[in-house]
Amino acid sequence: MARRSGLERTTSRTTVIITKKQIAALTDAREAEPHAVLGMHVLKKTGKSGIVVRAFVSGATSAEVIELKGGKAIAMEQASEDGLFEVFIPRRSKVFSYQIRVTYASGESRQFHDPYRFLPTLGESDLYLFNEGNEHRVYKKLGAHVREIDGVPGVSFAVWAPSAKRVSVVGNFNRWDGRYFPMRALGASGVWELFIPGLGEGELYKFEILDQRDNIHVKTDPFGTYFEAPPGNASIVYNTRHHEWKDGEWMEKRAKSAGDIDRPLSVYEVHLGSWKRKVEDAARPLNYRELAVMLADYVIEMGFTHIEVMPLAEHPFDGSWGYQVTGFFAPTHRFGNPEDFAFFVDHLHQRGIGIILDWVPAHFPRDSFALAEFDGTHLYEHADPRQGAHMDWGTLIFNYGRNEVKGFLVANALAWLDRYHIDGLRVDAVASMLYLDYSREDGEWIPNKHGGRENLEAIEFLKETNRLVHDYYPGVLMIAEESTAFAGVTKPVEEGGVGFDFKWNMGWMHDTLEYFQREPIHRKWHQNDLTFAALYQWSENFVSVFSHDEVVHGKESMLYKMGAWHIPEKAANLRSLYALMWTWPGKKCLFMGCEFGQSHEWKYAGSLDWHLCEYIDHEGIRLLVRDLNQLYAREPVLSCTDLKPSGFRWVAAHDTDSSVICFLRQDETEKTLFLIVGHFTPATQENYLIGVPRGGRWEEVINTNSEFYGGAGIGNGGEVHAVDVETDGMAQSLRLTLPPLTTMIFKWTAE
Repeated sequence: MARRSGLERTTSRTTVIITKKQIAALTDAREAEPHAVLGMHVLKKTGKSGIVVRAFVSGATSAEVIELKGGKAIAMEQASEDGLFEVFIPRRSKVFSYQIRVTYASGESRQFHDPYRFLPTLGESDLYLFNEGNEHRVYKKLGAHVREIDGVPGVSFAVWAPSAKRVSVVGNFNRWDGRYFPMRALGASGVWELFIPGLGEGELYKFEILDQRDNIHVKTDPFGTYFEAPPGNASIVYNTRHHEWKDGEWMEKRAKSAGDIDRPLSVYEVHLGSWKRKVEDAARPLNYRELAVMLADYVIEMGFTHIEVMPLAEHPFDGSWGYQVTGFFAPTHRFGNPEDFAFFVDHLHQRGIGIILDWVPAHFPRDSFALAEFDGTHLYEHADPRQGAHMDWGTLIFNYGRNEVKGFLVANALAWLDRYHIDGLRVDAVASMLYLDYSREDGEWIPNKHGGRENLEAIEFLKETNRLVHDYYPGVLMIAEESTAFAGVTKPVEEGGVGFDFKWNMGWMHDTLEYFQREPIHRKWHQNDLTFAALYQWSENFVSVFSHDEVVHGKESMLYKMGAWHIPEKAANLRSLYALMWTWPGKKCLFMGCEFGQSHEWKYAGSLDWHLCEYIDHEGIRLLVRDLNQLYAREPVLSCTDLKPSGFRWVAAHDTDSSVICFLRQDETEKTLFLIVGHFTPATQENYLIGVPRGGRWEEVINTNSEFYGGAGIGNGGEVHAVDVETDGMAQSLRLTLPPLTTMIFKWTAE
């Protein structure tokens, strides 16, 4: 007998058993049950009992079965020029451990474990729960995962494509040829699965899907954890568990805060690609690790408690700002790999900063390589465009009523919290999910089963997501971007609400900006713009917000919105607005650049204009925001009574000619009192009486007209003592100087 590499080699001279039909199914990439044909099988037929082994290897010219126990090499016969080999081993009745060794035309050889000898990596219970929509950790089952099975390392692949005729894993490892590595269908679950030994991290891959009309779709992995950069869009095998977390103290503190949401929450909204850039390196964006240190330093200096990052899930088009997602489970490659992103979050936590992630379950883009018509059918989206097409953004709407789709999205939310320790999800475009007729005319939408306009399936999905997030991750915040009066958005699910912790206060934002955009001479006719929000302030748990949406698409920057002609007056208006915002009930959120009064609108492809901070009109705004954050954090009356009506009390809002409003923030005992006085005309008011509930000394803790902030320095010398003059229904009052375009904050200190 001939020898090769120390192994015994035998040659079977049995003719090929595989049928022409089976050969054609494999070589034409139409075999729906590859594990029934390929691999090792016991053959029991009259006159033919033994073992048959088949292998289908791209580019191979010869192949052998290597019996691991005993070292025997058994030559295989070539059944097809495409690389299909078979050998029948008579008088064997039990399968045995083996590898395949192939030789290529170049003379190179390779020995490997046969992918078609392994059992499925998903069990019946996994599939049952997935089809039921209750496998909350399905991201650990579907997708690509580095595993070791029976001591053999490799990568398991699984994908949901219930209407496919055939699904294959393709990549560099098989020359992107869908004839090789066809996957097996796992019963009626719609899931296709394959374990490929020998593969590891870094492999690029996709799924090639043959649909019922014999069209081929090459798709990225819906559960992919990492993606290559455009113009490529392949998924990359990546283990997300490399990072060794050191944020245990933060995570423990976060869990203990569960149920106590009325605490300081001041959020700095950031677009990572345009916050700062590396000027000396061709103005490239900073990476996750660079951003971690620089952002933490700045956020700590400014006194924000959290950052909110615009969507970081993978997306192909920079101009979508991340809101058109193609890789829902993958941090974008733009700033590094998943381990780099984990470092980013971990560093923030260790510095005492939370991170909220913009999450986009409302829609997805039509890119042919992603979710749209995934298996040749409308799998993730509704088939009817009256339900499945988003009118505003040209995108597709998820079919929330399909168990597997709902499970995909729920698992996506949980995966970000599990893998990357995210502290909150700000859910984008909730209003478009709540209503079937959102941005649609009559005839362009389908009523629900009760004839109404509410999207019952989407509402149930949101409820379930909020409930599960709070159950699995106590202390994580769920925040809705919701612009309508839909009732109960922040009411607990068990009380009939949708279950969010907070909702952006879009009404307050709109009305307040309407007021400050007016020339001061016209403001007296619109005092209600400043007061109306108090009528509904405690109907939900609100976040007062000026987000990126307010400084794009011709809306002008926050500074240039202000109703004034000159920059100093605009800056004065903006300072007074921010002081009003930080003292108005509600948590806080401010988009980057707004904190120093950036002049032009936000541009996603460049950096903020940090050089403006050399000028007092801009630096003064920044210093004020810093001081407001510090005051907000150290004074519970301003940060821990936001959700209590008893923490707010009107003093006066009747003097519309002077554009003055005045209110109190107080604790339940009324022993800690803050008086907020806003005066929004360009004239100085002397000896202006404001009623107060207590006599004694009132400290002027913030005056937005201070020279320190770029103002004229007009004020009240740092303190005012109450006088026994009845005003605004109170026995005492303060006799104040009201600087122009100014908000002042006074704290009662002693009788």
